[in-house]
Amino acid sequence: MKTVADVMQLMKDEEVAYVDVRFTDPKGKLQHVTMDVDLVDEDFFEEGFMFDGSSIAGWKSIEQSDMKLILDPNSVYIDPFYAEKTLCVHCNVVEPDTGEAYSRDPRGTATKAEAYLKASGIGDTSYYGPEAEFFLFDDVRYSVTPQKVSFQLDAEAASWNTDAEFEGGNLGHRAPHKGGYFPVNPVDEAQDIRSEMLSTMKRMGIKVDKHHHEVATCQHELGMIFGGLVEQADNIQKYKYVIHNVAHAYGKTATFMPKPMKGDNGSGMHVNMSIWKDGKPLFAGDKYADLSQEALWFIGGILKHAKSLNALTNPSTNSYKRLIPGFEAPVLRAYSARNRSGAVRIPWTESPKAKRVEARFPDPAANPYLAFSALLMAGLDGIKNKIDPGPASDKDLYDLPPEELAAIPTVCGSLREALESLEADHDYLLAGDVFTKDQLDGYMALKWEEVYAYEHTPHPIEYVMYYSC
Repeated sequence: MKTVADVMQLMKDEEVAYVDVRFTDPKGKLQHVTMDVDLVDEDFFEEGFMFDGSSIAGWKSIEQSDMKLILDPNSVYIDPFYAEKTLCVHCNVVEPDTGEAYSRDPRGTATKAEAYLKASGIGDTSYYGPEAEFFLFDDVRYSVTPQKVSFQLDAEAASWNTDAEFEGGNLGHRAPHKGGYFPVNPVDEAQDIRSEMLSTMKRMGIKVDKHHHEVATCQHELGMIFGGLVEQADNIQKYKYVIHNVAHAYGKTATFMPKPMKGDNGSGMHVNMSIWKDGKPLFAGDKYADLSQEALWFIGGILKHAKSLNALTNPSTNSYKRLIPGFEAPVLRAYSARNRSGAVRIPWTESPKAKRVEARFPDPAANPYLAFSALLMAGLDGIKNKIDPGPASDKDLYDLPPEELAAIPTVCGSLREALESLEADHDYLLAGDVFTKDQLDGYMALKWEEVYAYEHTPHPIEYVMYYSC
């Protein structure tokens, strides 16, 4: 735990010139303002920084726009990309007149979720290990105008460029379609980029473990070691920041869109979760796959609330182009040990301390503070109400006979369905005032705007199917 005095000493030791004050908006985008170091003292940490909340989509209206950022000294790191030495610090948002947490602040929600776990008596610590995938391209173009709706992607390493003409020749080493998991270089063209991304994350204080090419062409993943809810949500924000900026430095562009192109695997963000109490792993036991009864109830809560969770864990219209049957992305609300075709998987491990459950349906478009908090609340609801997840599904769920497949419920098929599910099923999120009704209403209003924009725009495939009808 860092104190404000620790941060002051760090700023002196590192000869910091600026302090970058950062927070996350409801959609999950990191925002910032940069302060001259001479203005940042212990009083600044105590008093916070005022800003205009009406300029953040989904927050304050113009007549009540003043808001305050409170800096968290535990979150500081040196920015690796700025020319001037800059210390970054993540913030919670509070009401300036009362000092109370602003109900629509995502990081504040995650802070309350951790506190709710302790107050519940079920556990005192929760750990998260998110696995966010992404794509790297060389050229991205898109247009949404009355007369043109289109996008175009390209990358020299893409599987479709086996016969393309390049200056200096086409060297031909490319992973085939759906064949990117795990060939060495030169087929794996991004080894050095990913290594730089991972080492940059490590310099920023993130505990890292691995990196590799993923299944789809131009698709990649970096690994982080598990940590607490707020800590890992902060780390996902840093993860995205590093990947975007290192890619940019290499003349490439990174995206966390779940499904940026047709016909290949999409990007997920599998979330590994565990709860501990009094220094002991709550999820280790003698039930299925060496899980405890509490772990099975936790799974039951996630499966029960999966469709309303989708609004927070899969919050884009693009998310549901990944969540379709027949691909690795899980759409069936089932659980299993090692089987990757269900919504929840129990990874194999020999150590009780590593016993965890993995939600496989989330994707990296999610606001990590909201997604992790919602998963925890769903799981805790399962434990409190002893929700039975039913029998495990150890078969390949995509290879079941039609009559068996029809009996397994699914996650949502669209953002519209997810928002309707959240409207109908959200009481579990309101427990302990972790989420608030006002927060969920504001969030859903933002997401309904996205649904309407998507549904009101003609799609090129509609021209293929209907233009000559």
